[in-house]
Amino acid sequence: MSAVMSPVAARLPLWLKIVYTLFVCVMVPYYWSAYGPLNFLYFCDVALLVTLPALWLENRFLLSMQTVSIVLPQLLWVVDFAAHAVWPTGVVAMTDYMFDPGIKPFVRGLSSFHGWLPFMLLYAVWKLGYDRRAFAVQCVFGIALLLVCYFFTPRPPQANLNDVFGLGKDRPQQWMAPWLWLAMLVVVFPVGFYLPAHLVLSRWFRGGQRRNDDTRNPNFE
Repeated sequence: MSAVMSPVAARLPLWLKIVYTLFVCVMVPYYWSAYGPLNFLYFCDVALLVTLPALWLENRFLLSMQTVSIVLPQLLWVVDFAAHAVWPTGVVAMTDYMFDPGIKPFVRGLSSFHGWLPFMLLYAVWKLGYDRRAFAVQCVFGIALLLVCYFFTPRPPQANLNDVFGLGKDRPQQWMAPWLWLAMLVVVFPVGFYLPAHLVLSRWFRGGQRRNDDTRNPNFE
C-alpha cells in the first residue's frame, strides 16, 4: 500500500527545467517583438513552447509528440550547421544566418535552440519512454498547422511559414500549382519526417528508464 501511495520521483532533473524555462522567458518576448506572433506558428517554435509545460509535468505524450514533429528536420539543421566548418555554404543552406556577422550574436544565440532542442527531447523521451499515440496526433496537428499557415498567413515576401508557399522566402515557388505544393507538404511531413521518427522511437525509446518499483503517474501519460 505504501508503494502505491508514495509519490513518483521526478525523472527529469530540476536544473534542466529551470534553465529551459529561463531560456523561453528570454526568447519568447524577443521573438514576439522582433518577428511578430505569427513566427510562433513554425513547427520548431511550437515545439519549443509545448515542451515547456511538458517538461514540468514530465508528460511523455507531449514530449513524444514534439520529438516526432521536429527531430528529423532539426537534426538536418545540426548537420548543416556542422558542415559550415568544411563548406562555407553548408549542405542545404539552412543555417547560413548563424554565420552572418550582420546578425547580432545574441540573436544567433537564441536561434541555437534549433540545434540543442532535438537532443533534449530525445533525452526526455529516453528517460520517460515514447508514447506511440504521438505519431497519429502529430500527423493530424501537423497537417492542420500547414493548412492554417497556407490559408490564414501572408504570402512571401511577408511570410512563408513552414515553407507552405515554397522553399524560397522572397517569392512563392513557381514549379507547380500552389495547391499541389501544399498537397505535397501534407504528404511529406507525415511520411518523410514523422513516420521515420516514430519507427525509430518506437523501437529504441519504448520503455524509458523506468524503475522497477515505479507506479503510474497520470502526468507521464
